Amino acid sequence: MSATLKHIADFSEAQKRWLFIGCFIALAATSFGFVVRTVLMVEWGLEFNLTEVQKGEIFGVGLWPFAISIILFSLVIDKIGYGKAMAFAFACHASSVVLTIFATGYWSLYIATFIAALGAGTVEAAINPAVATMYPKDKTKWLIMLHGGWPAGLVLGGMLAIGMGALAWEWKVALILIPTLTYGAMLFKHPFPVNERVASGVSYNAMLKQAGGLGALIVLYLIFSEIGRVFDVEPLITTGLAVAVAAAFGLYVKSLGRPIFVILLLIMIPLATTELGTDAWITPLMETEMAALNMHPGWVLIYTSAIMLVLRLFAAPIVHKLSPLGLLMASSAVAAVGLVALSSTTGMMIFVAATLYALGKTFLWPTMLGVVAEQYPEGGALTLNATGGVGMLAVGVVGAVFLGLIQDQSIETQLADENPAIHAQVVSTKNSVFGEYDAVDPALRANVSDEENVIIDQTVEKATQGALTTVAIFPVLMFFSYLGLMLFYRSKGGYKPKELAGEGGGQQAEPETFIR
Repeated sequence: MSATLKHIADFSEAQKRWLFIGCFIALAATSFGFVVRTVLMVEWGLEFNLTEVQKGEIFGVGLWPFAISIILFSLVIDKIGYGKAMAFAFACHASSVVLTIFATGYWSLYIATFIAALGAGTVEAAINPAVATMYPKDKTKWLIMLHGGWPAGLVLGGMLAIGMGALAWEWKVALILIPTLTYGAMLFKHPFPVNERVASGVSYNAMLKQAGGLGALIVLYLIFSEIGRVFDVEPLITTGLAVAVAAAFGLYVKSLGRPIFVILLLIMIPLATTELGTDAWITPLMETEMAALNMHPGWVLIYTSAIMLVLRLFAAPIVHKLSPLGLLMASSAVAAVGLVALSSTTGMMIFVAATLYALGKTFLWPTMLGVVAEQYPEGGALTLNATGGVGMLAVGVVGAVFLGLIQDQSIETQLADENPAIHAQVVSTKNSVFGEYDAVDPALRANVSDEENVIIDQTVEKATQGALTTVAIFPVLMFFSYLGLMLFYRSKGGYKPKELAGEGGGQQAEPETFIR
C-alpha cells in the first residue's frame, strides 16, 4: 500500500464523510454569495446608479481575486496546513457579509465582494486537493460530487433570497452566514489528510515544474491585467510585469510547464465564461421574458442549478460510461445549443432552453479538475487549483465584463440608430479592461422625460437577451479543443489516470486541523 493510502487509512470512513460534507458546505457558502449578488444586482444598480459594465465589474471582483488566494495558498498550503487556510476563508466570508450590509456605493460593494472572493479561493485551495487525496482511485467522480456544493448553494440561496420578496436587501445578504457558520462549526479542529504529493515524497520543485513558466504567464497576465485596470496602470506595463515575473519563475524551476497542462489552462478561459459568466448575467438577461410570465428572473438560474445539483451528486454512472474527455466534448456541444436557444426563446420555452444549457454546463468545471488531478498528481495542490484559478480569473477579468460590454454596446448602438436625440443626452464614455466604450449612464437618465426613459427601457429589452448568442462561440471552441486532446491521448494508447507510487523517501506529516 502506498504512503498516500496508508495516510488515508488513518481516517475512518465516518471522518472522511464528515470532512467531505464540511467541504461541500464550504463550497456552497461561496455560491450563496454569488447567487445573492446575482439576485440583488438589479436592485443595487438602481440604488447606487451602476452602469451595466460596473455591474459586470462587481460580478468580476467576486471571481478574479479567487485566483489570487487559490494560487498563493496552493504554493504554501502544504506548509501552513489546510486547517489554517479554512480558518482564513471563514473570516473572509463572515467579514464580507458585514461590509456588504453597510455598503454605500460602487467601491464599498467592490471591496466587500473582493474579500468574499478571497475566501472563496481559499476554500477551493483546500477542499479540492483534500478530496482528491481522500479518494485517489476515483478523483473525477468525487470532485464532481464535491462541486455539487456549488449548485446546492445557488438553489438554496436563490430560493431564500427570492422568497424573502420585498424585504430589505441587507437581510438577504445575511443569508450567506447560514452555510458559513455551518462549515465553520463542522470543520473546527477536524483533521485534514496530508496531500498525496507530500505523502509520496514528490518534491516542492517538482510540483512547480508542472506549471512552469508558461502556466505562470497565463495566471500572472490575467491577475496583472485586472490589477492594472483597478489602479489605472497602462496595459503595456502590466503585460511587461507578467512576462518578467513568469520568465523569472520559469528560469527558477527550469521548466516551461507540461504542454497539455498549459493547454488545459487556456481551455478554462472559455469554459469559465460559458458557465460562470453566463450564470452571473442570467438573471438580468432573462428579466424581460420572465416578467411576462409574472415570475422572478432568478428562477432560471435556480432551475438550471437544481439540474446541476442532481446530476453532480449522482455522477458515478455517467463518469464510468464516458471518458472524462468524451464527457467534456458532449457537454460543450449541448451547452452551445442551450445558449443559442436561451438567446431567442420566449415564454415557458425558456425553461426548455435552460434545461439544455444546464445539461451542458453541469460537468464542465469539475471534470476539468478531475482531468488535471488524474494526469498531473505530481502538481499537488498547485496544478489542481491553478486550473480553477485561471477559470475564475478569466470570467472575472474577461467573461462577466465582456457580457456587460456586449449589452452596453448593443443598447448604445440601437439607441443611436433609432433615437439619436435621446442618445446624445444619456450616453457617456466609460472605461473597462477592453478600453473605452460608450454606454447609457443611469445618472444622466434623470435628465430626460418619463416618455424618453420608456423608449430607453424598450431599447434595453431588445438588446440584452441576444448577448447569449455571442457566448455560444466559447463552448464550440471547447468542443474542438477536447476533440484534439482526445485524438492526442488516443495516439498515446488512450486516456489513463496516473498514480503516484511509493513513498519516495518522504516522511509522513501529522494530519492538519481547521484551527490548532
